[in-house]
Amino acid sequence: MLDENLTEKREDPLTGEKQENPITGETGPGTGLRDLLPLPAENTNDILQSNKPFDKSAGGLEDGHTIGHELATEDHRLKGAAQLESEKEVRNLGWNEPKQEIAAPLVGGIDNEELWVLVRRFNKQIIHTKAVYTPVPGGLDLNTAEEEEFSPDKMRANIERLYTSVVVSILAAVKHVARLRSWREKERTAWFAGVYFTAWLFDFVMPLITGVVIALILHPPTRELMFPPAPVALVDTKTGGVQKPWAGTLGSKDSATGAPENHKGEAVEQEADNLVNGLAELAVSSAAGKHPAGDAQDKTKKPMELAMWAKLRPFMQVVGNISDNYERLANALSPTPPFPKDTHRLRLAILVIPLFGLSLFVTSYMFVKSLTFGVGFGMFGDPVIQSGMEYLNRVVPDWKKLLELRNTILKGVPTNAQLTLTLLRIGEANKAPLPPPPRIVEQPVQDPAHHPPTLDSEAQMRAEGAAYPLEASASELDEAAHTDPKDGLRKAGFDVDSDSKNKQTKKSNKVLGWVKDVTAGLVHTGGATDHVRAKLGSHHAKDRLDVVPPKHEVPVSGPVKFDCRFDGKKGHCYVSTAATIPSVAFAVGKDEGTTVIAGKEREDIKPMWTVAVADITELKKVGGYGWKAKIVVDWSMGREVKDGLEIVTTEGKRYKITAVPLRDELFNRLVAMGGQRWEAW
Repeated sequence: MLDENLTEKREDPLTGEKQENPITGETGPGTGLRDLLPLPAENTNDILQSNKPFDKSAGGLEDGHTIGHELATEDHRLKGAAQLESEKEVRNLGWNEPKQEIAAPLVGGIDNEELWVLVRRFNKQIIHTKAVYTPVPGGLDLNTAEEEEFSPDKMRANIERLYTSVVVSILAAVKHVARLRSWREKERTAWFAGVYFTAWLFDFVMPLITGVVIALILHPPTRELMFPPAPVALVDTKTGGVQKPWAGTLGSKDSATGAPENHKGEAVEQEADNLVNGLAELAVSSAAGKHPAGDAQDKTKKPMELAMWAKLRPFMQVVGNISDNYERLANALSPTPPFPKDTHRLRLAILVIPLFGLSLFVTSYMFVKSLTFGVGFGMFGDPVIQSGMEYLNRVVPDWKKLLELRNTILKGVPTNAQLTLTLLRIGEANKAPLPPPPRIVEQPVQDPAHHPPTLDSEAQMRAEGAAYPLEASASELDEAAHTDPKDGLRKAGFDVDSDSKNKQTKKSNKVLGWVKDVTAGLVHTGGATDHVRAKLGSHHAKDRLDVVPPKHEVPVSGPVKFDCRFDGKKGHCYVSTAATIPSVAFAVGKDEGTTVIAGKEREDIKPMWTVAVADITELKKVGGYGWKAKIVVDWSMGREVKDGLEIVTTEGKRYKITAVPLRDELFNRLVAMGGQRWEAW
């Protein structure tokens, strides 16, 4: 009987050794024979399929009830710096260091640049988490709550994630089709055309398509052989040939504009940010152009506003679900350690193999006949369909949830956020917290004398265009070099060449500078006023103390001590794993008392409060200022506002720390340290 479950380690009862899956040869959670089949749990109370008891005591990582916890505490075959054994209580693998000084790889099987892409996007996506005490879908926690709160920041994060995960990939696929159709890569297109029309001649198209899909799923090298990648920004969507990138340079290969970047993925993230900004500006411009007449008597305004806000949360969830399932599919096809390498791919292939078998016997007549019957049944069979739905709802009330992709086809496959949480847990399990992505505030450097040559010039663009797989001719490269992709916008009447700063007169520059200085002065005055009001007991003023950092300040703290304030008092938040129970504490000044920090007794530290990590039930990122004030501070002073973090315990106590320079890094440590099963809100 196939009774392997998702989170239990399969071990031989006599030797204690891990049992391998006889098909994939893999061991560990989520790699049993049952996991090769897209079978849901029998009911929603058994989605996890774990025999471990559920209670409200989170415990440590080893007490977790999810695949992520089990994988984090496994003994991995591929080891990075964070997975090596050490006698130290906490190992600093390069916090606050330049990327050249950070150990590589931090986690076995994944490049540091790829890891930092995941962490950066995790920091933006995950804002609020709550612990849950029920089984989690697919054996992985950090799923989005159905009652997720709506906020403009979350909507923005979801749209940006949709762009970075889905839209850029679709754009790359569209450009690849253009490359094939253009016949510029003659040998490859000839092979595609020859094989396709041969299959068409012998009525073998469907077996060909399903067979290719199976090969692409099971044998990753086939993907690059059939679809060799090329820089997205360098391919013209219309002609399939080379074009000058929109950014005027080719400093990144996976972005739509080709803009330069300091770290992998930054250009795409900046494109997503600018996309949302553009949509916001368009919405504001459209609202500003409304007709003013009749506002007082407009009886549709309030109902439309209520309807819009009522639909925004479902829309945000739909966008999030699209991104989630796309990321799961991508992670199933190209898994990242420590997740299993072959189990999920084989499960997808098992779904396609029957289609391949059927396609060998199903004729085109049978296919069209079945298709037209389905169309007719969908149009006129509503009474039968409704009766069937009522029966299902009565017999299996949660059948829709059981058949979700995350519980069937993509069971046990993580989203990027779940993958990142598992990687963070690996660091915590080995007392080696993963260093945050290096902070670089300067523009990407394009200096061939000190850096590897980047495609920032016409010569470099020509070199990339002439290389495999594009292999453009000299005439094509000449045409691309003298043709700007913005020409179409120019013909349509858009002013794409003007730079508002260059067009401003000296007088307007002086006025703008004066306004900027006055605004910065008002921000300084407000900060000074907050100090006075804080001394008088104003809680709002206490929350705003020191949220605007000094000029050119570089945040240096972690992985044990984090600068912050609590109730207006300046101090540090300490994360301790040396004691029997890992905890987080806040201390201010050098008071009498003793606590254990990083394995050492510190008599100069007396915590104002201490919370066991296992007792944390909620973590919420909070802003130092509102979003409007943040924009003002960033524009007038060129500084990033320090935000805060709210910690909620099982007893309902709330601890709000503010002015935390490394707020995201502290959040990541706390969310990854314990055995909690988290849900994203």
